[in-house]
Amino acid sequence: MRNCWKVAVGRLRQAWVPVVEAALAATVAWLIAARLIGHPDPFFAPSAALIVLGESRGQRVRQTIELVLGVAGGVLVADLVVHALGPGTGTMLLVLLLTLGVTVAAGASSTLVIQTTISALYLVVVAAPKGEFTPFRFVDALIGGAVALAASQLVVARDPLAPLVAEARRTYADLAALLERIDEAIDRCDADAGQAALECARELDGSVERLRATVQACAETLRLRVRRRRHLGQLEQVEATARQLDYAVRDIRVLARNAATLTRLRTAAPPELGAALRSLAEAVRAAGAALATDLTGQDADRHAGRADEAALTAVRIGAELLRSDPPLPIVMIVGQVRSTAIDLLRGVGTDDVEVLNRVDEALGLPVG
Repeated sequence: MRNCWKVAVGRLRQAWVPVVEAALAATVAWLIAARLIGHPDPFFAPSAALIVLGESRGQRVRQTIELVLGVAGGVLVADLVVHALGPGTGTMLLVLLLTLGVTVAAGASSTLVIQTTISALYLVVVAAPKGEFTPFRFVDALIGGAVALAASQLVVARDPLAPLVAEARRTYADLAALLERIDEAIDRCDADAGQAALECARELDGSVERLRATVQACAETLRLRVRRRRHLGQLEQVEATARQLDYAVRDIRVLARNAATLTRLRTAAPPELGAALRSLAEAVRAAGAALATDLTGQDADRHAGRADEAALTAVRIGAELLRSDPPLPIVMIVGQVRSTAIDLLRGVGTDDVEVLNRVDEALGLPVG
């Protein structure tokens, strides 16, 4: 029970900013619609704000505006149908078909489809229009969407790169932690732990996608701020780094697969293999620190140097392992250590050809 409580508190600590942002945006949208404009029952203003904030994380402003218009348009269509036909089972069926059809045809996510449909259903079942038609609900949805769009930009106004710095640190930390899990599984010859590490490796694609989405969101934010557009060049570098990180994730997934095979063999691995993996994990953490410090305007060379040194150390240890004629899974792991080192060092900005030559030299391969 205590562990569950700690997990819940940890989740709230990580997500308190979006929670407060959503609550404030919904409240402001309701105040504008109810008090400033004087709309009766302005339910759709806070509702639209919550829908948009829930769906627009990491999207471009243009996509968010399309989302706002989609939600408001769905509400307007439902309002018109209910006003024309009156409440009833047939009206409910028609409204649901129209709302579901339009949102699905527009390529909306499943969450948005459900939320928009529930809003339309509310119009039929709870708040059917009475008397002369007035587009209050459509305007309320626009108000809520506009407030949500403004809130999503204001949260990062002070430091638009902060979400990207946090996401970069988290992504590299997850990757390093995975390497350490693989090392522990191999050290204990634990097949279950090896399989669990492999399953974790298969989920790391989501971390890279979140990093890329955060890069896009930060780029859109910076384009709206003339004084901060100088940072756009940094974001282009981060995009290139994310591509290399994607390759590194694939390398480590293959590494994890061979590690799982090795643990199933129940064969004790030489301690040098663990040293290579730990050194590679250190290189991953240092590469993440280099990216984060570069984004914050600090000197990233020290961290990049640590990443370089640790990655090459991992490769040199792997070269020593190969001289002892190890079993095939270890050979494959050493090969992926080499590939990961190459992708990591390319990600910190080192020249491609130079990286390849230095890594191969550390592995004892002939350099052209």
